[in-house]
Amino acid sequence: MTQDPDFQAHAPLETDAAPEAGTAQPVDDAPPPAPRRSLASMLRGGVTAMFRLSVERSSARVGLVSLVFGAVFLTLMGRLASFALFPDDPVTASARRAEAGGTTQIRPDIIDRNGEILATDIRTVSVFAEPKNIYDKDEAVELLTAVLPEINARDLREKLSSKKGFVWVKREITPRQQVEVHRLGIPGVGFLPDHKRVYPNGTAAAHILGVTNLDNVGIAGMEKYIDRQGLRDLTSLGFVEKSADMAPVQLSIDLRAQHAVRDELAWGMEHYRAKAAAGAILDVTTGEVIALASLPDFDPNEPKDALDPDRINRMNVGVYEMGSTFKAMTLAMALDSGKFTVNSTFDTRGGVLHWGRQKIHEYHGTNRVITMPEVFTHSSNIGSAKMALGIGVPGHKAFLKKMGLLDRMRTELPESAEPIIPPRWTEINTITIAFGHGLAVAPLQASAAVAAIANGGFLMTPTFLKRTESEAREKATQVLSAQTSEAMRYIMRLNATEGSAKKAAIPYYYVGGKTGTAEKVIRGRYVKNRLFTTFMAVAPMDKPKYLFVTIMDEPQPVAAESGPYATAAYNSGVVTGRVIARVAPILGLPPQFEPPVKPFPLMVKLGAYHVNMLDGK
Repeated sequence: MTQDPDFQAHAPLETDAAPEAGTAQPVDDAPPPAPRRSLASMLRGGVTAMFRLSVERSSARVGLVSLVFGAVFLTLMGRLASFALFPDDPVTASARRAEAGGTTQIRPDIIDRNGEILATDIRTVSVFAEPKNIYDKDEAVELLTAVLPEINARDLREKLSSKKGFVWVKREITPRQQVEVHRLGIPGVGFLPDHKRVYPNGTAAAHILGVTNLDNVGIAGMEKYIDRQGLRDLTSLGFVEKSADMAPVQLSIDLRAQHAVRDELAWGMEHYRAKAAAGAILDVTTGEVIALASLPDFDPNEPKDALDPDRINRMNVGVYEMGSTFKAMTLAMALDSGKFTVNSTFDTRGGVLHWGRQKIHEYHGTNRVITMPEVFTHSSNIGSAKMALGIGVPGHKAFLKKMGLLDRMRTELPESAEPIIPPRWTEINTITIAFGHGLAVAPLQASAAVAAIANGGFLMTPTFLKRTESEAREKATQVLSAQTSEAMRYIMRLNATEGSAKKAAIPYYYVGGKTGTAEKVIRGRYVKNRLFTTFMAVAPMDKPKYLFVTIMDEPQPVAAESGPYATAAYNSGVVTGRVIARVAPILGLPPQFEPPVKPFPLMVKLGAYHVNMLDGK
């Protein structure tokens, strides 16, 4: 008889107990009975047997485990591949998100540079239906439309008659509506938690913030930018369950300045009966956009108006000929080239520059030889044209390219516009572009170039995110020399004391700037009485900090103030001055009750035109 091999591995059990009386004793030729084992011995033997595997048994078990793990791995890989190749439809995706606690994407708060909330999420509820579980569709439609009258009955009936397993009845209902729908007790109708994006400041910064759709996905502005940084991926993978899981997105915007700019633009648009208006404040030391508004605008809480083509962001999406503000580029180019100095002169006698069949006229003609600063203060087209011709077409194009004016400007805002450049750039194009006609750019793009002219020559792409001056300098490109920048600041300041920028020369803030008036192109022709006006001002000119920009689309003259004129000095300049007076104290820009001491030392050394007439010689 063969014994259990597992048993043979152990010694026989020993016992001291004597045999009981009457028990038969084994004879010599009979096999001895199997000895009894204790419970501890049995357990010890079982564990030993479990871990003592023969080679044959262990290889079979390892193979089985490998097969199981391989099957699990292949299943997971197949599932991931199906997600990539066949993404869920919106309803299925919404239902899956609902299982995790909400039907919409959770978003971080957006705050201004001082921590004020610009956009946030609130919890809400949406009504859904399972058409297959609704037996009386007509009754359900009648009851639901009685409680939710804004629902279209025909559309709802079509939804409930479909073969879908899940349809939305109404998104983002109020608590009272939820109670009323619940009381209806309709089988197959239920509620899912939802998130609604709320903008507590209404229209303030609407074009910057953008909007989200019903699924709380960003579709414009900074909301879309946030999604592009990976928010949707984090949410879909379950890493975000509530807004508190994410740090707020801090913008460069100052909400107080934003309100002030929009308010003054609204005043100017009404006062001058303009078709539209826009404005911005740029920190020239960091490239931060402190405020930006474009009217007409919209309320992101009710984003349907955002689709109106008249409500575009004119600072970033519209492209326009910027008029005489481009003369700042022309003078900076001339000075930085070394071919001209601040003391160069230009003959404008006759008031007309003949170039082939083209005639270039002066608007504020002096009919004499003028200095370079006078080209700016008198806004001389002829003087600007002669500077550009002195540089030449290739040099002119290269300079504007370097200043970022020939390429689409990319900021955090997804919306931007491509400049309109002459298809064939000849000398006549260089002449007209020198004084702001023939090249259309976004106003924010032109503002960045003027900021570089004022800040020492450092070109920075504007940003809507808060950053420090050192962070900005790491990304900046030096496009002008410090000497050219000082000369341009002096010329812009001179324009505020004796030129076209007087309307914005708010006392104690040492303002400098330039006007720009351009005739609009309608059906390929310039129309004289339909103007686009611009004003750019920098303060303070001795140590530039902020650039203020105002544009107005088709402003009308106000007889009591400007007579028949509707040029930039009489509208955009006035609005810019009002913005500076209102916003400078908010931004902590200290008034200078005494003029700065020697603000332009190099200009004094060179004996520049009228330098002895500027404050703080």
